[in-house]
Amino acid sequence: MRILVTGGAGFIGSHLVRRLLDSGHDVISIDNLNSYYDPKLKQARLRDIASGVKNYRIDIAQEDALEKVFQKHSFDCIYHLAAQAGVRYSLENPFVYADANYKGTLNIFELARRHGIKRVVFASSSSVYGKDAVPFREDMKVDTPVSIYAASKRAGELLGHSYAHLFGMNITCLRFFTVYGPYGRPDMSPHTFTKAILEGKPITFFNKGRMKRDFTYVDDIVEGLMAALRKPKGFEIINLGCGNPTSLRDFVNAFESALRKKAKIKYAPLQAGDMVETYADIAKAKKLLGYTPKTAVEEGVERFVRWYTDYYSA
Repeated sequence: MRILVTGGAGFIGSHLVRRLLDSGHDVISIDNLNSYYDPKLKQARLRDIASGVKNYRIDIAQEDALEKVFQKHSFDCIYHLAAQAGVRYSLENPFVYADANYKGTLNIFELARRHGIKRVVFASSSSVYGKDAVPFREDMKVDTPVSIYAASKRAGELLGHSYAHLFGMNITCLRFFTVYGPYGRPDMSPHTFTKAILEGKPITFFNKGRMKRDFTYVDDIVEGLMAALRKPKGFEIINLGCGNPTSLRDFVNAFESALRKKAKIKYAPLQAGDMVETYADIAKAKKLLGYTPKTAVEEGVERFVRWYTDYYSA
C-alpha cells in the first residue's frame, strides 16, 4: 500500500513510518519541521529512517501545497498525525492551533475525499476528556474541553465524524495517552527527568509524587496504529493507552534504576486544575483492534534512557 503520514518527522510519526516501511509499505511523509522544539531532533528522526521515505516540508494549513502532493501521489490510506502539540503553549498561541489542528485537519479530510481515499486514521488525544472520572471511556461526554489544544483535537474528531457520515469514509480517531520512548519530545517528562537526574538537579513532585498517569510506550501505540490500517469500518473513536496507571514516584524510580543514580526530589502541593489520576479504558481497542500493550514501564524507560545517553553523547 502507498500510505501518507502527516507529521512523519514527529515523535510517534517517525516510529510509525519506520514500522510501515518494515512491513513493506510505500510511505510518503509530510512535516513542516517547525521550531516548536529543536528541529535538529526532527531531522535526526528522518535520518534514522534513512532513505526509505520522501518527506515534503509543507504546512498542512496550506491547501494548495498539499494538493500538489495529492496530485503527484496516489494514496491508499492516510495517517494524520501532524498537529501543534502542547497544552500550555496553546494558552499564548491559540491561532497556531486553529491553523494546524483545525484547518490542517480539515484540509486532510477534504483532500482525502476529493482524491477518493476512503481510510484516514487520525491522532487525537486523551486531553479531550478534561476532568472526567477515571478510567476514561470513549462513550463519555467530551463537550467541555479545558484547553485550546484539547478543543482543537475534539474539533478534529467532529470533522472526522462529519466526513465519515457524509461521504462514507472510514475514519478512526485514536486518543493517545502519555506516550513516551526514544526520540520523544524534549518538553516531556522522560527528557526532563533524565536530564535532572544526570545533572543532580531536583525533580518537583506535586502531591508527594502520587499523581498517576497512563504511560504508554511508543511501540505499543504504533501497533495500535498498524491495526487501524484495515479496521474498523465507518467512524470510530478508540483509546490507545496502557490501561494501567503508574505513579510519578514509580516512574521516576524506573529512571533511577536505568541511570543507576538517585534523583533529588522537591515536594510541592497539588496545583489548581491538576488531575491526580488519568488512565484509559482500553476494552474497545482490545475488541476492535486486537490491541494489547506489552511494554512494562521499567523496560520502556530502560530503552529510552539507552537512546537518550547515546543521542546526547554523540
